[in-house]
Amino acid sequence: MELRIIKTDEQHRRYLEEARRLAKGDPAPESDDGARLELLAKLIDDYERERFKFRKPDPIEAILFRMEEQGLRQADIAAIVGGKNRASEILSRKRPLTLSMVRALHEKLGISSELLIREPVVVEYRVRRRGAKRTR
Repeated sequence: MELRIIKTDEQHRRYLEEARRLAKGDPAPESDDGARLELLAKLIDDYERERFKFRKPDPIEAILFRMEEQGLRQADIAAIVGGKNRASEILSRKRPLTLSMVRALHEKLGISSELLIREPVVVEYRVRRRGAKRTR
């Protein structure tokens, strides 16, 4: 089969099957099968990067995820960022993170500094007849 840029899920599936079959034979990199496997891997990787894009979480989502993961409460975050009110404002997206908060959260929670300095997603609330609805 001639290799082409992957454009469909069916083509992706076929290329994956062929790559698995070739990989089982553990071909030498300089062999024809090795070169074909390398090309298949590149085509599959390119397709998956384009087809299955994942957005990075915003800083608040990352903090909330880490809190859930480690069983932390807002009081634990308050100790890191400098008080209960500050923690509440940060987690409700009313106050931005300062550089010192980013450093502290990175150190204590192990969240990437690069992720923490990104702009948080703005969350708006629309009032409906039966209450508030959170929107993005």
